Amino acid sequence: MSAIGLEALLAEREIQRALARLARAMDERDWPAVDGLLLPEATADLGMGMISGRAGIIAFIRTFLDDCGPTQHLLGNILIEVDGDVAASRCYVSDTHKGLGERSHLTFSTLGDYHDTWRKVDGRWMMSHRTKLNRAHVGDIRVLGPGPARPDAIAAKEGA
Repeated sequence: MSAIGLEALLAEREIQRALARLARAMDERDWPAVDGLLLPEATADLGMGMISGRAGIIAFIRTFLDDCGPTQHLLGNILIEVDGDVAASRCYVSDTHKGLGERSHLTFSTLGDYHDTWRKVDGRWMMSHRTKLNRAHVGDIRVLGPGPARPDAIAAKEGA
């Protein structure tokens, strides 16, 4: 195997592990770990428009998960393409959310597809962008926290 082939395999392995760490960090509400996987200038489109900056992305996610019970983000069918110090990954995500307190009998799940871009900085692969494509959902969205303080998002959630 050539050195180039080995570098690509190592990069794929590091990115796949970063994807798993990110999913687990969200489930464990380990926000410092999420912070450590995103570039400061990272962007994301998680289904409600573009979010800029690592802190903004984490704050957005927290508006849904902080008031939610246990979650599990399962990843599969992972594809990674490496081109030097940049990479793109795609993977399915099946995330299940359990209600908390008076909503503990409720669940909400989505079937989605993460499309991510990565950049190698100081020897580490860091996420520079995430797009989540939601293909379907099942259950009661009230399981989640209220989401960002945007009137259209809140109205949509209250109507669910």
